[in-house]
Amino acid sequence: MSAPLLFPEFNPAIFTIGPFALRWYALAYITGLVVGWRMARRLVLKTPVVATALQVDDFLTWATLGVILGGRLGYVLFYQPSIYFHAPLSIFEVWHGGMSFHGGMLGVAIALWWFCHLNKIPLLGFADRIAMVAPVGLGLGRVANFINGELWGRAAPDWLPWRMIFPGGGDVARHPSEIYQALMEGLILFIVMQVLGRREALRERMGFLTGVFLVGYAIARIIGEFFRQPDPFLGFLWEGATMGQLLSVPMLVFGAVLIWRGKKA
Repeated sequence: MSAPLLFPEFNPAIFTIGPFALRWYALAYITGLVVGWRMARRLVLKTPVVATALQVDDFLTWATLGVILGGRLGYVLFYQPSIYFHAPLSIFEVWHGGMSFHGGMLGVAIALWWFCHLNKIPLLGFADRIAMVAPVGLGLGRVANFINGELWGRAAPDWLPWRMIFPGGGDVARHPSEIYQALMEGLILFIVMQVLGRREALRERMGFLTGVFLVGYAIARIIGEFFRQPDPFLGFLWEGATMGQLLSVPMLVFGAVLIWRGKKA
């Protein structure tokens, strides 16, 4: 039996210039948006063509606002509504952390709907191409969680060679659940989306790839939450489920409906 690994304490700020600090979490968001934007410019032109590269350029601003506003408001409403109700101005203190993927997804979904409506773009076809690149940002976000030493896992068995002692996690050796989730929600889901998205027949079934993304993320999140320590202010909820698992169930159902209803363009 080997000794548990010690968390390599990273500086959460990459560099600091006066009052400005570039943090790993911010870099993950920026990189995910930029890489996704460049990939989406190429993907929308594959048959059937659903938008122009210029329209993807325009949507980048919408996606950024959807991710940030939706992610923050989702965290406030889903996880700590009572605290922000008593101190509403703290909603804007994003540098203290607190972003929700499910809220960010809703924010992007609303931005997608409104943008496609204004530009007369097929909603599900455009959403399919965005879904193909979304795992990039998800994976990078989980890596940033690990670098920040946050959202660590539950206690790990003594035989697990990569169990780790996290700062703030006491002397308990834990699962590095951020890495598990980065692999499932990021790398594996990205590979699945790219493999399926290469097939023109599946791209023609508008909504199918979006459904695969929603189902894939929901399954990855539900599995990952079995290894992640629940938020201390929430703990375990209904029948031992976590908030992340409960919020993933509607995604799973809606994604399955999109897969089932996928039709030829």
